[in-house]
Amino acid sequence: MRIGFGAPVSGAWATPDNLGRFAALAEKAGYGSLWTFQRLLVPEGSAMEPVYHSVLDPMVALGYAAAVTERIRLGVAVVNMPYESPAIVAKQAASVDVLSGGRLDLGLGIGWMPEEFAMTGGTMSGRGARTTEYLDVLRHLWAGGVTEFHGAHYTVPAGRFAPIPVQRPGPPVLLGGMVPRALQRVGQVADGWVTSSRTDLSRIGELIAVVRQAAEQAGRDPASIRVVCRGVVRWGAPVIVAEGGGRLPLSGGFDDIRADTELLAERGITEIFYDLNWDPLVGAPDVDPTGAAARAEEILEGLAPGR
Repeated sequence: MRIGFGAPVSGAWATPDNLGRFAALAEKAGYGSLWTFQRLLVPEGSAMEPVYHSVLDPMVALGYAAAVTERIRLGVAVVNMPYESPAIVAKQAASVDVLSGGRLDLGLGIGWMPEEFAMTGGTMSGRGARTTEYLDVLRHLWAGGVTEFHGAHYTVPAGRFAPIPVQRPGPPVLLGGMVPRALQRVGQVADGWVTSSRTDLSRIGELIAVVRQAAEQAGRDPASIRVVCRGVVRWGAPVIVAEGGGRLPLSGGFDDIRADTELLAERGITEIFYDLNWDPLVGAPDVDPTGAAARAEEILEGLAPGR
């Protein structure tokens, strides 16, 4: 199981110095991947979590991290497809892959916030059905040479797209989503599934089963489908789940969190990244930046692979 780390892209610790420093620290500590995410707008009057209030662009942040690292993989979980054309995402992804020497994992979602659809000109209806064609456009553009695509939703006139990604046939494409149809689509057309911050990890086994069954029915090897978990870490006192009375996964001390990670691996997770942006003492915009960075570094070192 690969262990990754959430890059400092939200709130007080999302500074240029911290982005470069934590990327390098994570690589040195043995983490296998570094992850970002996308949030464009916090609607006025909403009660959205602090993590969403100030977020760096995910692809720009990965390009920045690429310049200060050599081996660690760079992932985004996720860019929402309806907000950007596949041509733009193909160019961004290819550029990060080239600049990083072939280390990008591209996570894609379909979005959910009406206000973000309004500000980007995206269309909510039918967005799930457009996903397969969106991926087809990416792969056509990344193929190299003269390419052309004419679909129901997207068109690429005959031409050349360059530079193409270092990874061939392109960066692995992971899809988000929680509903059964989204999970089935992962198994049918994607390289993997990336969970959200709200995924019920106590049910992860049955959700993975939906993905793998869809892959098998599509004639694909279920074992080839990656499952990447956003690990929302709550380090400190254990968080008790009110309904069952048990401890919330990935809460408590370092030993508790490591034990949960091992259990998730047994249930089919192939990669987890510890994301401290969801920690209100780290990723909130109004906390002390020095204290946020110190807490994050302590957790990074305490959960480092091999410890």
